[in-house]
Amino acid sequence: NFNNEMAYCRAVEKLMGLGVPERAEYVRVILCELNRIASHLLFVATMGLDAGAMTPSMFCFRGRERVQTVFEAVSGARMMHNYFRVGGLKEDVPENFVQMVRDLLAQLREDVEESDRLLTFNEIFLARLKGVGIISAEDAIDYGLTGPCLRACGVPYDLRKAQPYSVYDRFDFDVPIGLDGDSWDRHYVRVQEMYESLRIVEQALDQMPGGNVVSPLGRRLIRPPKGEVYVRSENPRGEIGVYLVSDGTDKPYRLKVRPPSFCNLSAIKPLLTGAWIADSVVILGSLDIVLGEVDR
Repeated sequence: NFNNEMAYCRAVEKLMGLGVPERAEYVRVILCELNRIASHLLFVATMGLDAGAMTPSMFCFRGRERVQTVFEAVSGARMMHNYFRVGGLKEDVPENFVQMVRDLLAQLREDVEESDRLLTFNEIFLARLKGVGIISAEDAIDYGLTGPCLRACGVPYDLRKAQPYSVYDRFDFDVPIGLDGDSWDRHYVRVQEMYESLRIVEQALDQMPGGNVVSPLGRRLIRPPKGEVYVRSENPRGEIGVYLVSDGTDKPYRLKVRPPSFCNLSAIKPLLTGAWIADSVVILGSLDIVLGEVDR
């Protein structure tokens, strides 16, 4: 996940006081936002399946495959990219990167719109999700919910706006929020986020400068100075935090990751209390957890 790679790299860069080339920052943002769209497409696909709809998953996976193909062209890997480096990137993007992403955006917008039209306001889908798994804004904050799960409760908190990092302050985009904090709102916020991510990528392509992107550290062992740092990023599921303590050697003295899925899942008890067993499937699905972040 590019968003998770970025959080760790930013933590080490902050500890070292290391700058990142401007072009590398733009490439990072483009890949992170495409990653967000791919992640939300998978969510829409599985949310549809949880509610009994098969067809939307076909459109969503088609779009996700297109994104993965671009990721493979850039990093050589479809999922475990290992492409971001402390101080920049592993290597520059392919020569046709801008055109490749522009072509992808046109197709991706169709995929997002098609799955949106098929599912979001479908009569059966609304009946299964609307008013199911409601959590108030106050409770969501108390349980530590972040990302789309928090914004679905009407809280307009997005780290890309609240504490802009990288070059996010240069882009014009909105923070979608819900009204009721129910399962449908959690779905709808993610759908709207995909449209905003498309806007961010388009602007980043227009603004992207030339220059170097490769980390000046190369393959050297990194020995940050003694100290501690905490860095937060907005990944597709919410706030990912990296707490890093250095003792001056090439290995962290302490590294703690705050995963959004682990914290979002903490609200499952109040969400399920009093719900039908049939509804538990869509309530859990609407949190969009990744078990790799939960099973710690």
